[in-house]
Amino acid sequence: MGKQDGRDRQVTTGVIDSSSAPILHVDMDAFFASVELLDHPELVGKPVIVGHNSPRSIVTAATYEARKFGVNSALPMSIALRRCPQAIILEPHYERYQYYSRRVFEICDELTPSVERLGIDEAFLDVAGARSIFGSPQQVAELLRARVRSETGLICSVGAAATKYVAKVASGLSKPDGLLVVPRDQTVAFLHPLPIAKLWGVGAKSEELLRARGLHTIGDLARADLDTLRRAVGESAARRLHDLAWGRDDRVVEAGAEEKSVGHEMTFSTDVTDATAIHRELLRLSNMVAVRLRRHGLRARTVVLKLRFSDFTTITRSRTLPDPTDLGRQIYEEVRAIYDTAREGGRPVRLVGVRGEQLVDPDGMMQALWDDTAGWREAENVMDAASDRFGKGAVKPAALLGHRATDRPRLGQRD
Repeated sequence: MGKQDGRDRQVTTGVIDSSSAPILHVDMDAFFASVELLDHPELVGKPVIVGHNSPRSIVTAATYEARKFGVNSALPMSIALRRCPQAIILEPHYERYQYYSRRVFEICDELTPSVERLGIDEAFLDVAGARSIFGSPQQVAELLRARVRSETGLICSVGAAATKYVAKVASGLSKPDGLLVVPRDQTVAFLHPLPIAKLWGVGAKSEELLRARGLHTIGDLARADLDTLRRAVGESAARRLHDLAWGRDDRVVEAGAEEKSVGHEMTFSTDVTDATAIHRELLRLSNMVAVRLRRHGLRARTVVLKLRFSDFTTITRSRTLPDPTDLGRQIYEEVRAIYDTAREGGRPVRLVGVRGEQLVDPDGMMQALWDDTAGWREAENVMDAASDRFGKGAVKPAALLGHRATDRPRLGQRD
């Protein structure tokens, strides 16, 4: 969907008939940064970056004032400060983000039982059944925004539409601190002027392929011949994008789904400073997580690295992926990149952990149109088949061959 910095913002003003737009998408605005600003009200309205004040660290979050300079999450801190040298850096406090996330979701749960959580700072709500208690979808959305602000001090943006896809697009366009309602009969008029990058599932490569065929807006794609789309992105993706371009999305709000995760940890017998050894262990743990994901038919939208240093200081860092994965190599590349920026000068490491969170069923999710991981998937499927036939560990990545010391951790391994 792209990064939001508040430009080209669209909001609904006045009261409109929202009865045909019962699906809400609520998204907290610059959530981590906004939580930090609760303790620093003097910094509201200034460019603030959340992260560790080190050239080797990465940006955890940024206020909209910083985003206007091109600062976004996952950007190296050194680049962020070159783009916005006047930015103020605040250290992250993950336990506070979890606390405020729970408070926001409690408000959602009090408005409707149909709440589908998406990570720590966004959710879908179906408020069709709330009319007799709280009023129209627009009124529910306004009440939700008001309660979040008054009870937490935070702000959120909400999109209301007939489908999940359009509601999510609307919330993004209303940022920051906005509400955008798209009634069902206005869906096509709302979608068609938007760039094709706003279509769910269109990444950089597929956008390039579509633009090369003269398709620059969602309307262009909607009016395109299906054969043209098939040649560009394939049969299934062509039909999916064509449906979305006309506002067709039959997915429902999946209420009551609990946040799930799959993880493995390793406590070393002696503290480790060798980055190569830690990389090797991260690869092993990543593959273990991936195997469990595949066996359960799930993919992880977020990967998490846990590090415990020799002084028992523990940190966790996470990264949300463009597309959920069940591939060990992809999980490893993400957690290795996180480790390489979080290792803090090579401090001795006592424990490492890898976890996949925000688990989704791949059958019900929007697939990426361009798959760069086909080779990895084939190789890991071969390893799965070999393990099923010959036993666990019969085939493993070359980097792990001869690596046996961590296969039997002295202090144990935990899921």
